[in-house]
Amino acid sequence: MNKMLRKLALVGSLLLVAVFVLSGCTTNRKQLSTNVLELQDQLSKSEREVQGLKGDLSDAERRAQQAEDALSRAQTVKTKISPEAALLPPQANPGECYARVFMPPAYDTATEKVLKREASERIEIIPAEYAYVEEKVLVREASTRLEEVPAQYGWAEEKILVKPAHTTWKKGRGLIEKVDHSTGEIMCLVEVPATYKTVKKRVLKAPPTTRTVEIPAQYKTVKVKKMVRSPQERRIEIPAQYESVTKKALISEGRMEWRPVICETNMTRDLGTKIQSALLKAGFNPGPIDGIIGRQTSEALRAYQREKGLAVGGLTYKTVKSLGIQF
Repeated sequence: MNKMLRKLALVGSLLLVAVFVLSGCTTNRKQLSTNVLELQDQLSKSEREVQGLKGDLSDAERRAQQAEDALSRAQTVKTKISPEAALLPPQANPGECYARVFMPPAYDTATEKVLKREASERIEIIPAEYAYVEEKVLVREASTRLEEVPAQYGWAEEKILVKPAHTTWKKGRGLIEKVDHSTGEIMCLVEVPATYKTVKKRVLKAPPTTRTVEIPAQYKTVKVKKMVRSPQERRIEIPAQYESVTKKALISEGRMEWRPVICETNMTRDLGTKIQSALLKAGFNPGPIDGIIGRQTSEALRAYQREKGLAVGGLTYKTVKSLGIQF
């Protein structure tokens, strides 16, 4: 509402400005016309905003009326149901006792498989294998050597002329010999052959030379560590792993409900003794077995109900049945 009043005040101010402009600015009609048109546009816009505010106000009034009607209906229903009746158990039979007990939440247990680890692969390296083998190792490479071949000499026999052939006069003999001193000598001119002498001398058979001698390569046998098999890579598939997970799903939340119970009205001493004995047998100490449901028995009963998931707060028929007591 305050917003709408402010809008109306703005419209009034704009109208006053328009009147002032019309009355005081007669000299510049063109400018005046422009100002008037702008004021008219602003006035139209303000009127539209006022209409929108009126619509919002109508919606708010309608919602307020609906809320008031709902409150009136609730009060009417409240007057029909008394507070005492709302706090009593419904559909009760004569002779029965009821108590408002707390019903624990109910859960549904479900087991499902959940992925613990995704499938993967592992890479294993198989190392290389080595073995010792014998092989020849070059110690010295093949080469050549230049050797000198000395001159070769031999012995040869050679005839050496000692005396060349010549002629000489020798006394001869013939048919007529010298008989006396009156007969002359016989002289013969004869050829004397040359005289030779055989001698041995050292002669050169082959002059000194050089020759190339091939020197073979030298090897030795050694044991060498050699790779027999190169390293290898092996991929091992690792399957996905799942685990079973038990989940509890809430079916109903804890609530207070009316349940038929055993109270002092319908409790007997014999029934109390049976309840105490059953609690003691179940491992819950109820105190003295005297048939009186006192503080210690009540505490043991509540502990038993909580452990068994039963309604807590009273001695319900379901609790008595759970203890194995016929009632």
